[in-house]
Parts: sequence; structure tokens; C-alpha cells
Amino acid sequence: MGVGGEKDSWCYTPKELSWLLFNERVLQEAADHSVPIIQRVRYLGIFSSNLDEFFRVRVADVKRLVDFSSGSKKEEHSELLEKIMSKVHELQEAYDKTYQTILKELRKRKIYLINEMQLTDRQSDFVRAYFESKVLPELSPIMVSEKEKFPFLKEGSIYLAVKMVCKKQISYAVIEIPSNRLGRFIPLPSRSKGRERVFITLDNIIRHCLKDVFMGALPIDTIEAYTIKITRDAELELGEGISESLMEKMSASLKKRSKGAPVRFVYDEAITEDLLAFLTKKMNLRKKDSFIPGGRYHNSKDFMGFPNPGAPYLELKPLPPIPYPVLDKNQNIFECVKKEDCLLYYPYNSFSYIIKWLRAAAIDPAVREIKINLYRVASSSRVVDSLISAVENGKKVTVVVELQARFDEEANITWAERMTEAGVHVIFGVPGLKIHSKMILFKRVEDGISRLYSHIGTGNFNEKTAGLYTDFSLLTCDQEIGRDVEKVFDFIQFAHRRHEFQHLLVSPFTNRSGLLDLIAIEKKNAIKGRASGIFIKCNNLVDQELIDALYEAGRAGVKVKLIVRGMCSLIPGVKGMSENIKAISIVDRYLEHPRIFAFENAGKPSYYISSADLMTRNLDHRVEVSCPVYSKKLQKKIQLILDTQWSDCVKARVIDERQKNTINPRGNRKKIRSQEHIHKLLRREVKVD
Repeated sequence: MGVGGEKDSWCYTPKELSWLLFNERVLQEAADHSVPIIQRVRYLGIFSSNLDEFFRVRVADVKRLVDFSSGSKKEEHSELLEKIMSKVHELQEAYDKTYQTILKELRKRKIYLINEMQLTDRQSDFVRAYFESKVLPELSPIMVSEKEKFPFLKEGSIYLAVKMVCKKQISYAVIEIPSNRLGRFIPLPSRSKGRERVFITLDNIIRHCLKDVFMGALPIDTIEAYTIKITRDAELELGEGISESLMEKMSASLKKRSKGAPVRFVYDEAITEDLLAFLTKKMNLRKKDSFIPGGRYHNSKDFMGFPNPGAPYLELKPLPPIPYPVLDKNQNIFECVKKEDCLLYYPYNSFSYIIKWLRAAAIDPAVREIKINLYRVASSSRVVDSLISAVENGKKVTVVVELQARFDEEANITWAERMTEAGVHVIFGVPGLKIHSKMILFKRVEDGISRLYSHIGTGNFNEKTAGLYTDFSLLTCDQEIGRDVEKVFDFIQFAHRRHEFQHLLVSPFTNRSGLLDLIAIEKKNAIKGRASGIFIKCNNLVDQELIDALYEAGRAGVKVKLIVRGMCSLIPGVKGMSENIKAISIVDRYLEHPRIFAFENAGKPSYYISSADLMTRNLDHRVEVSCPVYSKKLQKKIQLILDTQWSDCVKARVIDERQKNTINPRGNRKKIRSQEHIHKLLRREVKVD
């Protein structure tokens, strides 16, 4: 609620603007001279990739609101769109400056990214030979004119818009750059006998040989080319017809997505006026379709894969995985988990423990049944391989596959088909609800008694992202929690059934009400003078009812600490509204992904790990699970991690009403970079030298 008890828009930062502040933090890492130079290049790629998705999803949503609203609402959404574009242009200018600075830093280390005008004769010969043998066979230029229908430009691809003068007649063409097949950065011979490393982009190779693309077809007098890129709406439309299976609907909808309406047109700012006017007219682009002029290079997300041609110190030194002694002592993971709950923390601990557990279950004669839900899996998934192995060994295996996992829909359809063919019982969940929980349930017969073993986590069952994202996995043999997990799977399969959950908070049923009750208890404790406090770590905090509850708790005297990686609509530190609330965001080598909800509870702290962010969609329109952590040992571990991150004064930025993304003040504290410090603490805990 606002200070006066009414909801006021100034009490909340629009989630889209808050997201742009997050991406600004990523760009700050690219600009940070203390970050190894190759990692800085890759941060440019992460920033660009993030921005692509932002336009495909967030900006597309706002544009739909502008198109389909009226009156004051239309004005409100239009104003928001203007603010978004203003911030995007500001970030684009900062990006361009950072990019130029990084190029200079690379040159100091004898790493050069050059264009076609900087080639030596030797390099030019190499480029022409490479073009003839590798590039030209991949090119399919399309001539365009006022009379012809303009070709469809694909989302995610970059193109050269070409202007030619042939016997005083102007002609236009577009060429798709085949970077998905040839790569974007091509190594060149060095210009001297020194240790320099030289790269050129694929687009500049094509520019260098541009006339050759049209050789024998047109008598070209002059020719020039400019990079363009289109970003399209990523919304999927699923029809209501019941005759098609969900997989068929998803497949059809994915084809439509590739032809979604444009939401951004990025172009080389040096493009000629006549060519730009021609392109915008032929593509039916409107002013609100976000015209963004930029430098020569687009699809900078390719920088995420920029090679390190030099010394290892030019990129971040890998942190070795830390063993989990309890799971290493005994070859039988089930016996370990029966003795005590385990809390894996990726990537500090290896995801291989989960693979080992699944592989063990596949061949363990005592295991009768496995249930798991998959949201995003690796391209070569050992998780799926283990599940198929379990079926081949006579286990009953049920897999919930979420077909609407954004941008992973096509991969999930393929996995679902493969598992179905292997005999896995594949189900697609609840109509209208995404399945975002991270659960495994094993049924094992021990001494004639069926015992449940559960996994409840914050991240996906994905070996690749488990090495890049921080996440928790709770492994437990608590039978009451196991029965709750079993009820969640039962609801997913039989949506008409209703269950009461004893321990888990489950969206769309009890996550919202449960969290609101826990916040209310802290408010009540503060009013009565009891120990109170709330510590929340999440990716996004935008749900207004939850924000209002936190505002109220803070005004009652509850100290609220927030670590929010991405969108935070709550505005901390405002007198009379949120002066008891502080918030930070951490951007470093790993993407912070866990959700933790901790409550002081009058001196008897309670801790939950969760798959759910504090967004309306997660609380009301998805199947999400928040699980209590009862082990005092594991509670202590979670608190240590939270406290260490709160003390970060190197990679933590302050979230406040000023929106300046300033580094968390150090004061007289020890200088702490939390992700590296946590690694040291966990190594020390298990006595690894």
C-alpha cells in the first residue's frame, strides 16, 4: 500500500525499467577494468543477448498493451514505452563507448578485431580464399525492389542491406550472414612475426568481397552494405481446439512465433537515407517498432563465444567444484540421504551428484518408481539418458515435460518424443499452468516398506546451466515432505484433485497465502517487541501484494533485507514507506538464481528454498514449490551464504530510489567478493586445501 493506505504508482518501479537497470549492471561488469578482458567481451555478449530477449518478451508485451488499451491506460502504457526506449538508447550509447574501450584494451594485449579496410595484402588474400571456399557457397542474396514482395527477415539472424549502382541505376539486396554455420569471429594470419592474434567478423569478410557475391549477374559501379537486424514478438498463441494434442499446438505455434510482429529494428547508423526509407517502407515498420541506430556490428550476443587466444589470466579462473563429504563417504546415495538431509549448492558442488543419484536409481532393484519434472534440460542430457535407462531396467518412470518453457519449447518437444518412444510415461501438466517446480520423487522398497526420497530445488535439471547458475538442491528422506511432493505430482497428472499440503507451499494454491502469512507473523512480532526480520533472495520481486506486505512489515519495524538479481519493483529506503528495507543485486561470474525466504520468527528462524520468484505469474499461474529446510545444520549454511552475499562490496550494487546502481558501500568492513568468498568458506568447511 502507499503511505496513505492507497496503492500509488510511485510506490513501485515499473518492472520493465527495473529490468533495464539489471542489464545496466551487466554492462557495468563489461566496463569494469578489474574484470579480465576476455570476460569483459563476453559480458558485452550477455548484455546484448539479454536485450534481445527483453524486446522479444517485455517490450512486445507493452506494445500489445498500447495497441489494445484505450483512454488513460493507453496513455500510461505509451508513456512507459517512451521511458523504456529512452533508457534503451542511453544504454546503447554506454555500450558503444564500452565496446570501443574494450577494443583498445584488447589491442594493448595484441588481440585485434579488425575490419575489411584494415587488412594487409597477406590477410586480404587469406580472406578472399576463405570467402571463396567457405562463405560464398552459404550465401543466397535476394534482390529487392519497389515492385517485389520484401523477403521475410528471420528473428535472431543478421543481414547486410546492400545498395548498388549499376549503370546509374540503383538496386537493393539483402544477404543473410551465415554466422550460425560458420561462426562470427574468423582468425586471420598475424600482420607481423610477433605474438599478435587477429580476428575479423564474418560480416566484414562478406563486405570485403561484396562485388564477388553478384559477380556475373550485375555490372556494378559502386556497392555498399550496412548491417540490419529485426527482433520479433516471442509470444506464442495456443488455440482452444481440443482436437489437437498440446504437442501439435505447440509445434504449430512455434512456426508462427518465427514470423511474429517486429518489435525492434536495429541498423547501422551510417546507412544511407534512401536505403533506410526503402527498408522501413517495405517491412511496414512503424515509429513505435523501436528504430535503434547503432554501430557497424549487431548480434553482439555472439561475443558470448568470443575466443581467448591468449593467456589464461585474460578470462576468469575456474573455481574447482567442492566435494560433498556425506555423499562421497557411501556409494549408496539413498543410504546417505536416509541418514541426513543434504543441500547441494551449485556450481560450488557438482551437479554430478544428481546424475549419480538418477543412475543409481535406474539400476537399484529396490527402486520401483521415479517421478520428475523437466523444464529446461541440456542439449545432451544425462538426466534424460538416466531416466530411459531406468525404464529399460523395469522401473516405472513418469516425466512431466513443460512444453511452454520459453525458447526451449522445440527442444522439449523433441525430448518428450524420445522419452515416449523409450517407454517413459510423459505428461504435459495442467492446462493454463506452467510447471516450473524442480522435483524428483523416488519410491524405494526397504524391508518390505515403501519409502519416499525427494529432491526439491531452485534450478533446472540441466548439467550445463548448473555450472553457470547458483542454485540449491535439497535431498531428503522426510516422509511427510515426500508425501507432499507426491501430492504435487498427483495434481499435475489429475488437475481435478485437490490436496492439502502439510509442509510445502505450492502455487497456485498456498505459495502466495503462505508467504503473506509468514510476513504478517514478522510484522506482529515486531509490534510486540519480539525478534523479527525478513531476508529474501530471488530473481525478481514485482508482485504488488507481496511488495505491499513487505512495506507494511517494514513500517511496523521489521528489518527487511533483499537480494534481487533482476527486476525489483519495490523501492527501498523511502522515508515513511520503506526506510527499514534495504536491497542489493549481485552480478558476477555466476548468474544468481536461487530463491530463499528466511524469517526470524521470534528467535526460531524458518527457511524456505523455492522455485518461485515473487511475481504474479509464479504465485498464481504456475506450479511452483517452496520447501522448508528443517535441518539446523543446513539452515546455518543458508544463513552463512546470505550473510556473505549481504557483505559483498565488490559485485553488489545498491537498489534504491536513486537507481544509480552504485557499488554496495564497504565502510570499515573487509573487502568481500561474495561468490569467491563463499567458495573459500565451503572449501574450508570440508577441509579442502
